Amino acid sequence: MISPGAGAGAGAGADSGRDGPPVVRLVGVSPAPLDVTAVYDAVQAPGAGAVALFVGMVRDHDGGKGVTHLAYTAHPTAEAVLRDVVAGVIRGEPVHAVGVVHRVGDLVVGDTAVVVAVASGHRRLAFTICQRLIDEIKATVPIWKHQVFADGSDEWVGTPQ
Repeated sequence: MISPGAGAGAGAGADSGRDGPPVVRLVGVSPAPLDVTAVYDAVQAPGAGAVALFVGMVRDHDGGKGVTHLAYTAHPTAEAVLRDVVAGVIRGEPVHAVGVVHRVGDLVVGDTAVVVAVASGHRRLAFTICQRLIDEIKATVPIWKHQVFADGSDEWVGTPQ
């Protein structure tokens, strides 16, 4: 399900240090384990002075309870919504390249759940856009987490209210 992106977003201002719009190099939702290095490699750009990389992992606790495992379930539109979120966040921003992948299916503690990489001319913008992307992904993309706790209880996170 992970697919290379076709250039997305609007062109940046004259001081962007690059030509053309930011390039969405990789966007996807995948049942396969995520390759952090592949996402990082996908955003390499000659004019980039920084790459901000966010790796979200399954932790062993949440809300004071031990987590044993979880599963992510995605709506069939999740990848299209993810693509739209990426395009919206980077529109008009002078970033060079972006890669975003989210895992679905069964995961255990320590597994990588999401990877976001942003290449830009300077670190501040790379960090800012990376944070905006992960925040918007968590708030908007229809991917839901079902956590199972050590005490046998469970909960769904991120489901529509």
